Amino acid sequence: MPKPIAEITHRYDTAAPRWRDKMRALGYYDGYLEFLTSGLPVADEATHVVDIGAGTASFAEAWVAVHGKPARLTLLEPSAGMIRQGQKALRARGVEPELAQGVLGNVNLDPVGVALAAHVIEHCADPSQALQDIHRLLRQGGRLFLVVSKPHWCNAIIWLQWRHRTFQRAEILELLDEAGFDCETVYSFPSGPPSRTSRGLVAKKRG
Repeated sequence: MPKPIAEITHRYDTAAPRWRDKMRALGYYDGYLEFLTSGLPVADEATHVVDIGAGTASFAEAWVAVHGKPARLTLLEPSAGMIRQGQKALRARGVEPELAQGVLGNVNLDPVGVALAAHVIEHCADPSQALQDIHRLLRQGGRLFLVVSKPHWCNAIIWLQWRHRTFQRAEILELLDEAGFDCETVYSFPSGPPSRTSRGLVAKKRG
């Protein structure tokens, strides 16, 4: 079972000063760039983007690098240390993010056109509920750019530290469908640790 959110938050606070560099060294930032430039739907530049469980905002940074500055960009993250690092990274790109310190489902946010969520729902007590919460947060026709953990021995090692879940392809597709999403893309990361640990998906809120 996933670790309690308070315990995870404390550990992320401790790791925050080194987390952004670690994500780059392991290839996750480059992986997010590749994911977002792989022929996926292009978002309206005026949209409101939220990075859920943002960490140090690597996914949001990649979004800005690919799509430019959105009208609004919100970081939703329970760790104060992580969200400060994410704010600093985005300010360096000329973006002033809105900060929402808290947990998905417990923070009131304005409706958004795009939700980013990288390695988040596998830490939730109920991943199905987490996807339903994201569905409610999105405007009609909005899109979720999702990265989830998949079964691999590398994730078995990571599990020892974080007690996260992994999802088979069919399982995550079923969860998205049940939450009210139509999956548009299933993406395989081509190289490095992301190719072994992660799967990307783009899903549109069903009308």
